[in-house]
Amino acid sequence: MVNTNMYYEDNRDLAHDFKVLNFKLLDQDLKFKTDSGVFSKSSVDYGSRVLLEAFSPVGETLLDIGCGYGVLGLTLAKKYNLLATLSDVNPRALDLAMHNSKLNSVNAKIQKSYMYDEIIGRFDNIVANPPIRAGKVVVHGILAGAFDHLNSRGQLIAVIQKKQGAPSAQKKMKEVFGNCEIVIKDKGYYILKSVKE
Repeated sequence: MVNTNMYYEDNRDLAHDFKVLNFKLLDQDLKFKTDSGVFSKSSVDYGSRVLLEAFSPVGETLLDIGCGYGVLGLTLAKKYNLLATLSDVNPRALDLAMHNSKLNSVNAKIQKSYMYDEIIGRFDNIVANPPIRAGKVVVHGILAGAFDHLNSRGQLIAVIQKKQGAPSAQKKMKEVFGNCEIVIKDKGYYILKSVKE
């Protein structure tokens, strides 16, 4: 594969450009180390912030699929005392997520996986800010694959912009789960939720 330096690929050969971001999310003071080659390296993206505000946990376990440097999983684990697993295909993102889990005193499992290929077990909550640039097959694979990795009554919560495919994502989630609620619409971002009945 040609390395185009996309954030959803293996970017270990890319030159580093480390930054530390300080954010208050869900009333938690958090620090995130970022680097070149990861999604939203200069700031916590607006879609992730909208998802965090819309999230209401069920149960006690969480999977952040396509975690990047760990914003969703680590913030939610810290706020709601959830047992979190963070996974990504990008080793650089995983290194940052591991560093950020220590930086924020969150005990999380950090795991490399292409979508759900290496994910074992089931979760009460799965959150996703899917890599839109990876294409519809990957995005819909992340949404549909969540079903088999959720406990009964578990929920998938995803953020997608309307112009980047939220309506088709909603349709896919409804097809797989039999339900899909738009929790919030904010500046073109849709927070979509499906529950495994």
